[in-house]
Amino acid sequence: MLPTENRLRRREDFATAVRRGRRAGRPHLVVHLRSGSMDPHAPGESAPPTRAGFVVSKAVGGSVVRNKVKRRLRHLMRDRVAQFPPGSLVVVRALPGAGDADHVQLAQDLDAAIRRLLGGGAR
Repeated sequence: MLPTENRLRRREDFATAVRRGRRAGRPHLVVHLRSGSMDPHAPGESAPPTRAGFVVSKAVGGSVVRNKVKRRLRHLMRDRVAQFPPGSLVVVRALPGAGDADHVQLAQDLDAAIRRLLGGGAR
């Protein structure tokens, strides 16, 4: 499970990551990244943690399928959240094919999108 301090929950944060961040699309998902944005709501002067949120619409499938995709994405992101600069906002949006994808396919797509966003991969 993704730790509480790494979860993106506020609507404004989702909107900031999607509208002002960069994105990388893969066959089963799209990853939006807003690097190193400072959180005005964080107490103190320490760098805020990277936060990740997930968008899984009804186009992916019924409630059981959507929740399964969200659980898989949260589990995958738990191990990858340290790759991002502190204070980053990450939104992972599942595409309609994600409901039929297995865990390995989602992991490959997520890794490829992260590499591209962090400057390590070509289109």
